[in-house]
Amino acid sequence: MILTNENVLLGSLLGSKAVQQIPRFAAFENEVAKHVTPPISILPFQNKPHSIHESDDYDEVSRWITDKAKPVNDQFFPLSLQTTKDENPWLLPWEPYIDIQSNVRLAERYIAKAGTNQIGSIKERWSLDDYDITISGAFYGPIMRGKPAETYPIKDMERLKKYLMSAEAIQVFCEPFQILGISRIAITNMSFPFTKGEYVQAYQIRAKSDFPYDLIYKRKKKPSLYVGDVIGGTDEKYK
Repeated sequence: MILTNENVLLGSLLGSKAVQQIPRFAAFENEVAKHVTPPISILPFQNKPHSIHESDDYDEVSRWITDKAKPVNDQFFPLSLQTTKDENPWLLPWEPYIDIQSNVRLAERYIAKAGTNQIGSIKERWSLDDYDITISGAFYGPIMRGKPAETYPIKDMERLKKYLMSAEAIQVFCEPFQILGISRIAITNMSFPFTKGEYVQAYQIRAKSDFPYDLIYKRKKKPSLYVGDVIGGTDEKYK
């Protein structure tokens, strides 16, 4: 009796004693098959050889073609990038993983000799730090096997490089970013880790949220004084 995956699974569900009884059940089933027609299978499984049928509908080249990129409607949280030089945003072909974190900055003060009357600290100031954003994804070449120029996702990598090397804030379009009010990011770190497969290239982008600030101080206009105006009220002689 050969132990197959089904036998081991059945033994794990019924216990170790059931595994010891499997050869006995098989011997009993073989003996019954000699006298009863048709034989009734007692065991819920049989050792049947399995063969893999290869279809002739695909040629040798089409078997190594990778899946096409998903359109924007088939992605859950599609991410698009755009610079001031782009006419239209660039949709990442495959939906990446997006991780967003932030910290709260507090100015805390403690009362000396407060005892049990004052627990904790006094929070004087509150502000929200920048959002730390991590974008992790991968690009896939057109075919799985072949020459590097045919398998490696060169076009996607070159287009991503343009955004990574841009000396300006990058506009982002994604639902989680819009909810948090993030419209632009500034890239701080990038990495391209080793990926198994000659047609796959992973990437990881670290960035911070970039909110516009108006740093130009506009001075208020002072009131104008004209000749003949009386400061502090009306002169008595002009009443």
